[in-house]
Parts: sequence; C-alpha cells; structure tokens
Amino acid sequence: MNDIWMAVLAAVIAYFIGNISPSILMAKARGIDIRKEGSGNAGTTNALRVMGKKAGAITLVVDILKGTCAVVLGYLLAGNTGAMWCVVAVFCGHVWPVFFGFRGGKGVATAFGALLGLNPLMALATLAIVVIGVLITRRMSVGSILGAICFPVLSYFMEPDFVHLGIIVAVIVLVKHRSNIGRLIRGEEPIMSIFEKKDDSREQEGK
Repeated sequence: MNDIWMAVLAAVIAYFIGNISPSILMAKARGIDIRKEGSGNAGTTNALRVMGKKAGAITLVVDILKGTCAVVLGYLLAGNTGAMWCVVAVFCGHVWPVFFGFRGGKGVATAFGALLGLNPLMALATLAIVVIGVLITRRMSVGSILGAICFPVLSYFMEPDFVHLGIIVAVIVLVKHRSNIGRLIRGEEPIMSIFEKKDDSREQEGK
C-alpha cells in the first residue's frame, strides 16, 4: 500500500514539474503571450519562430530535462512503477499546466525527456524516427506524429509494462497535433524556420 501512495505522490510532483514552461515564462518577460503568437503552441518550435534560436534552445533543453528529472524522481520514490506513472504525469503537466490555465505545449520534448529517464534506448529509437521525419519533410510536426505512431510499437518490444500508458501518451500527442495533421493534408503546413533560412542563403548564393 505504501508503494502505491509513493507512486501517487511521485506522479503529483511530476505533474507540477511539468507545469514549468520556459517558453511561456520567457515570452511573458518580453511582454507577450506565446500562446497568442505564431502557432499558439508553448513549445520549442513556436519559441524558435517567435523569440529566436536562443529561446528555442532554452525551451528544448528545459522541457527535456524536466521530463527526465520527474521520471528519475518517480523511480527513486516508487521504483519502475513510479517512473512509468511519472512519464504520463509530467507529460500531462506540460500539456495541461494548472498554473497557466491548462494551456501548455504539445509535449513532444517533455515526452522524450521522460522516456529518456525511463528507458534511454527506447527514447533514442523514438528520437531517431522523429529526426528522420523532420529531415525528410523539414516539418517538426511530421517527425512528432511519426514518433507518436511508432512509440507504442517500440514500447511493446523494449518496455512492455509501459505499453498501455505509452498508448495514452501517443494518443494525446496525436490529438494535440490535429490542426497540424489538417494542414498537412491540405498542403498548408509551413516548414521550420531554420530550414527557411538555409533556403534563403542558398538563393542568395545563386544570385
């Protein structure tokens, strides 16, 4: 019984760790609401688009680290069960942060950080799929969607006890990307700004 309560405690703490949103906080320091700018998402891609490379990098690192720290804490408090619960809890804390009106990001970087704490090999395998999708299409949303689709399959082979919770995370990621999916179908999804800059430089070199 104590193990269950420790897992619950770990999950609650993980949820509040997930509430830490670097993109929202940095944007507020500049007098803007990141959720009303660009794509309206409080994540790395929109932070990069709205506030530049430095803000994007800080957002990415903090979102990953908070996922990893929450899961490691869960493991220390309640073993592997606590760690698995904390993956979902910190992810949900990022997506639906109580401190920011339950309006957060899409959770991809935080989910990766959480998986890194649970099973590094599975996290890196998922990351490889995401990176391949991004490099081929130059769209972060495609990599994120592919990662979400493939993640439960990887979990089945590499972390079978996590499959059911992993499916929950994957479904939430896909639901949060429903607008991106719609734009992809219509051919309206923009490429990442870092690729746009590269294209511009190439055009200038050709002139």
